Amino acid sequence: MAVNSPLPVAADLKPVNGVEIGFAEAGIKKPNRKDVLIMKLAEGATVSGVFTLNRFCAAPVQVSKANLEAVKNGGAPIRALVVNTGNANAGTGEQGLANARATCAEVAKLLGIEAGQVLPFSTGVILEQLPMPKLLAGLPAAAGSLKADNWFNAAEAIMTTDTQPKAASATVTIGGHVVTMTGISKGAGMIKPNMATMLGYLAIDASVAQPVLDALVKHAADHSFNAITIDGDTSTNDSFIVIATGTGKLEINTASGADYEALREAVTDISRNLAQQIIRDGEGATKFITITVDEGRDVPECRKIAYAIAHSPLVKTAFFASDPNLGRILAAVGYAGVDDLDVTKLDLYLDDVWVAKAGGRNPDYKEEDGQRVMKQSEITVRVKLARGDATATVWTCDLSHDYVSINADYRS
Repeated sequence: MAVNSPLPVAADLKPVNGVEIGFAEAGIKKPNRKDVLIMKLAEGATVSGVFTLNRFCAAPVQVSKANLEAVKNGGAPIRALVVNTGNANAGTGEQGLANARATCAEVAKLLGIEAGQVLPFSTGVILEQLPMPKLLAGLPAAAGSLKADNWFNAAEAIMTTDTQPKAASATVTIGGHVVTMTGISKGAGMIKPNMATMLGYLAIDASVAQPVLDALVKHAADHSFNAITIDGDTSTNDSFIVIATGTGKLEINTASGADYEALREAVTDISRNLAQQIIRDGEGATKFITITVDEGRDVPECRKIAYAIAHSPLVKTAFFASDPNLGRILAAVGYAGVDDLDVTKLDLYLDDVWVAKAGGRNPDYKEEDGQRVMKQSEITVRVKLARGDATATVWTCDLSHDYVSINADYRS
């Protein structure tokens, strides 16, 4: 059960003009579950993405990056995305690359486009080859079910250990024009994105020039998917894609001005929603934790300290047990790698409770106050460094017995 994250309602997910979605049950890992997804894009759409920085990146990541780069060098624009779950196609060598390209070629054949206009994505078990007969056999059904209001089915089709689909929609008015945006994401473990999330796709019906969309997707990722962690493991397959279909009336041709800033904020907001849904559905999660580091010298050092807290197994297990063993947080701050940090100026808050003052226990802190906060399902940790005006926030979850059980039995 996701932490305070209700199941998306299919009727609330707004179709985005210029995107059609189809899905299929190909039996890639398990029978009778949606595991193949195709997104067909309108002519004139622009597409941009950010991908994992894991050096062992999966074959579909390599192919997608190459196909996007080809567009920037004058190639035909991206017209489709294809996603499979149940198998990551990572650690699969040249055969994995050939399989990713063969998948693109089959989708292109079904849709009447070129193979280079297709972006492939995979998620699931690493170090196993894609079961190509099953995948290829499922693609015609996915292509045959294309329609605009399939977003909920799309969210289900990309799940692995997720307990529920993750999706969101929003409508905003920018420059007098209504803009519709809908997105999906997936992920519950192996989450410490070094770009985005396990998988995330967001479509907007605005027209956005390619260089502008490139800047927009990076900003959105940095303020959403790049600020989450479940277990500190950066996946081989992380991908976050933003599609501007060009079917609406809003046109953005420069990464400046009020309209661009409004669109950037709206895209970042929905991206943050999708990213936080991943944390709320973390494997075995029982608590949603916000960690904010204030008054730092710069954002990178604030993020370094926030991630040190968020990644600490001792901190995360204390949250699971509702145990206010809060010296563990100070220890994480101390080993985060900010070598010139003056800990005698540091303050620590747990929600509204002032725990540590000037680097030591606040004389007014009472254990029962810490216990009260630790029992909540949503908790905010705030660290004040007293060395500048920079700030950063990271979202994480606790670490429970179920996380170990899920990952010990992942391949069965």
